[in-house]
Amino acid sequence: MFKAMVFFILAGIAEIGGGYLVWLWLRESKPFWYGILGSIILIIYGIIPTLQTFPSFGRVYAAYGGVFIILAVLWGWGVDKKTPDLYDWIGAIICLIGVTVMLWAPRQT
Repeated sequence: MFKAMVFFILAGIAEIGGGYLVWLWLRESKPFWYGILGSIILIIYGIIPTLQTFPSFGRVYAAYGGVFIILAVLWGWGVDKKTPDLYDWIGAIICLIGVTVMLWAPRQT
């Protein structure tokens, strides 16, 4: 479980960080190399989820979506200085519960 969450967090940071660098390049007129670096990081993001041991692509990406939401709230708080409100936190907790159910609920094989 720990290893899976590490991969989800790494993938989320790569997606958000890479996208943020591309955003800065295109929306805030940062140098071209921001876009190149962001694009390379986004390619790495695409590779990281393949390191998961879960057998289903769809389940991994659906669960990753929940983790992404939590990381995006934290990114907005830490980087963009937008303090999450009560409903942001409630939504993030709901997402975390959903990820847990999707990935680790007992299933028949």
